Amino acid sequence: MPAQGGDGEGAEHAAADAEPGSAGESRTRGTERSARGSGPGAGAQEGSAADRPRKRGRSPSRRPSGRERHDEKITVYVSAEELMDLEHARLVLRGEHGLAVDRGRIVREAVAVVLADLETRGDASILVRRLRGR
Repeated sequence: MPAQGGDGEGAEHAAADAEPGSAGESRTRGTERSARGSGPGAGAQEGSAADRPRKRGRSPSRRPSGRERHDEKITVYVSAEELMDLEHARLVLRGEHGLAVDRGRIVREAVAVVLADLETRGDASILVRRLRGR
């Protein structure tokens, strides 16, 4: 898969794979490492973040993850025009703002912004207004 301009599965995942000890390591990979038992002290991860249950809900101030490996995936179908708009936004971010991000990152940021707006503004949020056709 292409790393530049991909769907969030290119360089982002390759970077996470190249840095297995990074903070963005998935719970699954950390658990597998514990289960393999790489020597004395291999069970020292018990009680670590990998064993804690995942928190539910989003804090309005929580930022999207950015460049890290993601455990979950969804498929979203968009029109050709929406895809072109997304690609145009990626090129504008790179050319005019110096931000080299992939389309997946843009989508995660947009989702985070819209969900934070929904949580703080409720019925007056842009999402509710657009879905109601106002």
